[in-house]
Amino acid sequence: MRQKPTVLAREIVASSRLFRVEEVQLRFSNGVERTYERLVGRGAGYGAVMIVAMIDTDHALLVEEYCGGTDEYEVSLPKGLIEPGEDVLAAANRELKEEAGYGARQLEHLTELSLSPGYMSQKIQVVLATDLYEERLEGDEPEPMRVERVNLRELSMLAQNAQFSEGRALAALYLVRDLLIQRGAFSA
Repeated sequence: MRQKPTVLAREIVASSRLFRVEEVQLRFSNGVERTYERLVGRGAGYGAVMIVAMIDTDHALLVEEYCGGTDEYEVSLPKGLIEPGEDVLAAANRELKEEAGYGARQLEHLTELSLSPGYMSQKIQVVLATDLYEERLEGDEPEPMRVERVNLRELSMLAQNAQFSEGRALAALYLVRDLLIQRGAFSA
């Protein structure tokens, strides 16, 4: 295992309502020094959750929402922040109800994914939701989300969809597809 660099100094150099930019001065084991910048979340950092909700054995739910980062309406998996004191699975079920209008009787935490670990500290928990039922909770979304379905057999076509660009969501869908194949719950 490689030795992590020594932190010589760290300082918040910019701040917004959502993010802080931290400058970190490092010394690597070979003596080379570098300054890195990274985005760190605000507050206590309870994390976020992304849900692969299987409406049936072949189809997962997607939601369409306006995304400020791309200035476009995009299609992705339901996701959101974990509230203080909230369990990952409870957060997944709440976000699923708020964004897609479904709850899940079965929830399973699968993994944790990062977005851009070279400069962002944020990670997201991936949860598989099955045995869905209709239930809607009011959330913090500024407008209702359109709900779509994607066939897990057509993920390569989904990746070509101009409205679908989130790599973490695509990785989560492939992960779930492969897991369901291994469990014999889905045939390729």
